[in-house]
Formats: sequence, C-alpha cells, structure tokens
Amino acid sequence: MESLKALFVKPDPNAQLRKCNALIRSNIRKLDRDINQVKQVEMKTKNLIVAADKRAQKNPNQQKQAAREARDFAKELIRARKTSSRLVTSKAQLNSVQMQVNEAFAVRKIEGSIRASVGIMKDVNTLIRLPELAGTMRELSVELMKAGVIEEMVGESLPEEEMFEDEEMEAEGEVEKVLGEILKGRMEKTGPMPSAPVAQEPVAAEEEEEDQEAMMDQMRNRLEALRS
Repeated sequence: MESLKALFVKPDPNAQLRKCNALIRSNIRKLDRDINQVKQVEMKTKNLIVAADKRAQKNPNQQKQAAREARDFAKELIRARKTSSRLVTSKAQLNSVQMQVNEAFAVRKIEGSIRASVGIMKDVNTLIRLPELAGTMRELSVELMKAGVIEEMVGESLPEEEMFEDEEMEAEGEVEKVLGEILKGRMEKTGPMPSAPVAQEPVAAEEEEEDQEAMMDQMRNRLEALRS
C-alpha cells in the first residue's frame, strides 16, 4: 500500500530537506573523524622520524638503516598530508553542497518549483568517488534526484587512480624538504642524516617496478600500524 501511495503522492519537500541535511551532516562528521585520525598519524610519523634520527646519531652502525627508515616515514608523512588536504577540501565541498541544497529548497517554497543545479551535481559527482563517503553520498544523490535538485548522475566510475595518481612515489626533493623541516634543529647541531644508499648498477624496468610495489606495500603496512 505504501509503495502504491508513493507512486501517486509527491514526497514532502520538508521531509526531503531534512533527510538530505541529515545525510550531509553524517558525512561531515565522518570527514571530521577521518581528518583527526590523519592528524594523529602525522604526529606519530613525525615522532618516528625524530626517533630514527636520534638512533642514527647514537649508533653509527645503524646510520644507513635509520636513514632509510626516516625517508620511508617522510614519504608516509607526505601522503598523510595530501590525504588530510583532500579531506579538508572534500569537507568544504560538502558544506557548499549543503548551502546550495538549502537554497534550492528555499527557492522551491517561493517559486513552487525546483531547478536542477549543475554546481551541486558536479560537487556530488566528485564526492561520491571518495572511498570515505561513497555509500552515504550515493544515498544523498538518490534523494537529491528525487527532489529534482540534481539530474541523473553520470561519470561515477572514474578510476580512483586518476584522482590520486600523484600519491605514488614522492620526489626526492620533497622528501628532503620534509626531513629538513622536522629535523632542522637537530641538523644544525649534528649535520644532516646520511643519505640512503643508492644502487650503483642500473635495474631492469620490471625489477624496479616490483621493488616499488614491495616498498609501497611495506609503507602501507607501516601506516596501518600507526593508525591502530
């Protein structure tokens, strides 16, 4: 009976607006939690870089290993900062969506109709591809389509690699910059950390790719350990 009624009775605009705002607020809270978690990972990683540097200064036999660890942690820190920046940007987009949705429903009250917003559709289409928000953003997009705020979503299946392709191996200069930023006080007193050893012979392309994959897996495991 309820399903038949839904076919002939238009949904209540106020109920639609409340549901949309509830979904948006839920996503904002999720982003706030994720941002705080990433900030904690950043702090832990900074401390691990400092600890590796101290170990290198105390024990010359561990200098090379400590240097490698510090550089790995620096790369993790760079990725954590990029993740944090992405989450903050997503939260700003979500706040913008909420403002535009409220404006659209306000116009509906005045004019008696609602117009699909290209701006909202663009922001929702971007946010729906974020792993952190995918589920609830799809639910929000359905509600916004029912209300007429957006049209049918397109392009939802863009590959994640395209969005985060710059989060792979970091440039050495960026790693050096991070190490200098965190260790600048100690480096002024004790000198810079020794560079990680560089292979003297060229490595075949396939072997190099396998090494990079192994390193990425190792760093992901370290990052998961830091989060726990």
